[in-house]
Amino acid sequence: MFSDIEIGVFIDELEEKIQVINDGLLALERDEGNPDIIQEIFRAAHTVKGSSGIMGYQNMASLTHEMENLFDKIRHGEIHVNSDMINVLFEALDTLKALKDEVTGEGPAVDTTAVVDKIRSFVQGDPVVAPEQPKPVVVQPAGAALDWIEIGDVEENVIREAELRGFQAYRIAVDIAQDCQMKNVRAFLIFETLQQVGEIIKSSPAAEDIQEGKYDTGFQLVLITKEDTDRIKNLVITISEVTDARVEPIVLPGQEAAETPAKVKEASAARAETREVKNGTAETAEKKAVKTVRVDVNKLDNLMNLVGELVIDRTRLNRFAEIFESRFGSDDLVEAINEISNHLGQVTGDLQEQIMKARMLPVAQLFNRFPRMVRDTAQKLGKEIDFVVEGKETELDRNVIEVIGDPLIHLIRNAIDHGIETPQERVAAGKSPTGTLLLKASYAESHIVITVQDDGRGMDVNKIKNKAVELGFMDREAVDRLSDREALNLIFRPGFSTKNNEVSDLSGRGVGMDVVNTAIEQINGTVELDTKLGSGTRFTIRLPLTLAIIRALMITLGNQVYAFPLTNVSETIRITDRDIRRVGSNEVIVVRDRILPLVRLGRLFNCPDYQEDTKMFVVIIGSGEKRVAVVVDKLLGEQEIVIKSLGDYLGQVPGLSGACILGDGKVALIVDVRGLVKNLAVEEATYAAG
Repeated sequence: MFSDIEIGVFIDELEEKIQVINDGLLALERDEGNPDIIQEIFRAAHTVKGSSGIMGYQNMASLTHEMENLFDKIRHGEIHVNSDMINVLFEALDTLKALKDEVTGEGPAVDTTAVVDKIRSFVQGDPVVAPEQPKPVVVQPAGAALDWIEIGDVEENVIREAELRGFQAYRIAVDIAQDCQMKNVRAFLIFETLQQVGEIIKSSPAAEDIQEGKYDTGFQLVLITKEDTDRIKNLVITISEVTDARVEPIVLPGQEAAETPAKVKEASAARAETREVKNGTAETAEKKAVKTVRVDVNKLDNLMNLVGELVIDRTRLNRFAEIFESRFGSDDLVEAINEISNHLGQVTGDLQEQIMKARMLPVAQLFNRFPRMVRDTAQKLGKEIDFVVEGKETELDRNVIEVIGDPLIHLIRNAIDHGIETPQERVAAGKSPTGTLLLKASYAESHIVITVQDDGRGMDVNKIKNKAVELGFMDREAVDRLSDREALNLIFRPGFSTKNNEVSDLSGRGVGMDVVNTAIEQINGTVELDTKLGSGTRFTIRLPLTLAIIRALMITLGNQVYAFPLTNVSETIRITDRDIRRVGSNEVIVVRDRILPLVRLGRLFNCPDYQEDTKMFVVIIGSGEKRVAVVVDKLLGEQEIVIKSLGDYLGQVPGLSGACILGDGKVALIVDVRGLVKNLAVEEATYAAG
């Protein structure tokens, strides 16, 4: 049995190869004869077959073996790719994902018989006669005159690690006399002889078949050893009934190929010294191999928590230095404390930045899921779509990536289903029959911006207004008073859908855009919508780079300090009680011709030492298009804070989203801006209507 760590490594590698196959199939559908893509998919399937076979997952090994057989025939020009084959290969990829879930215990047992039979039917079919296509370029050692054994990713990793310890890897082709009567004995002797001087990591055919004599007149091996070419050849050739032995050093991609067979003996004897003085990419490749490690995400989360504690102590030390200087003036001791405080601040800031970078992942990890989804959805709806992805290298906190997956799925599906027209509709409208769907990620100051844009039919504001009345969200009089921007924002209401009772597995249930808006706002993000009827629609999502540490506006109510996340603060103003008006029993203020609900935070939170004055500080907070004016006692300024959960004991407290520790050790409460705005800004439209 294998340990959990070994299974985890296998699953990580499997997920990487599944992604390689997925990307390769999507590319192959557009460029059916590309030998590089075919070779890449073949190698990925070959690697999965080998590693799953070693782990004992026979269904997975059998499936990838058939995929490997199919791509072997494709790369040799015996079979040519067509759309039916691509569809079956995608079905095989889905089955492979299901088998992965079966291994991790997240899914039921999977029957691979049907999809294996489909792949096998392509493999066993008559070769299609087609014009000569370029054959894939297979890099072999100089002077090789035979089809050498393939080096997979697993073997490549083993070889690289061995070379770091001064070993060399060789391919060995052994020929046995045709009239040999005891092929199994000869094979056993060859294996025993070579294993005395090194380690055999691969053979063709399989080692069991070779030692049982199930081979023709020869076989191939991959040997790792410190011996040179001549020594290995002499060891093999001296065994009875071995007619020939060819030995070639393995030069991996990225290494210098300057080691000719004539120099192998010298290079093997002085490999450690040679590797130290080599220039080129070999040294770089080996350094990369040892500098990359897999780290459990829980360890990164723990590190982030510890950095958060350092940020808190840094703030406390800064506060202490200020108090010390105010009391004792400027002397050597005060200057030393200030110097220590400044240096600790710099180091903590650098450490915080590095840990943040370690938590960052390229959005490619998320974006790579969508090309297949777009292909399948477009095919199902009979639409032609050019899916353009930009900014895949943009990095984002892994926790944010986990949250935005579902919202992006909803936006992309809506763009395909609602936005982009059928080819016939597009041609009739004077457009290209192929629609364009753009998914883009980029940086904007301390945020990441994700754009989902299509060139489809756009949104009809009048249709949205009529639908709002039909669904009972608003009456006709209230709807007619809405601006175009406010009307468009109705699509984010729970239960709103422009579909006319057409419920499919893609849309029509009225849950999509509400899910998008709620999920994005929960991580202090925003969604903006721009549309032009007949030209298309663009959704712009703005997200914080991290959820752990934020900048906040600090305020006081009595003796208690509160924090407003700076992303939700529009502005701060000073008012008097004469600026306050009443609508019914509610207080409002007018800011630049806009009526805003006014909430006195002291009353809302029942602060015992809260005192009202005729002159007040007001913080204008917002979520999306909604705004609320909040009365506070004092404005303390901006500060970087580490968000702490209120814990299971307190649970969900209305109006609060968390807490943070200040420089003096006191606790400040973080105001739930989204919750406040949601509860209070509902009245804003009513005030405007009145």
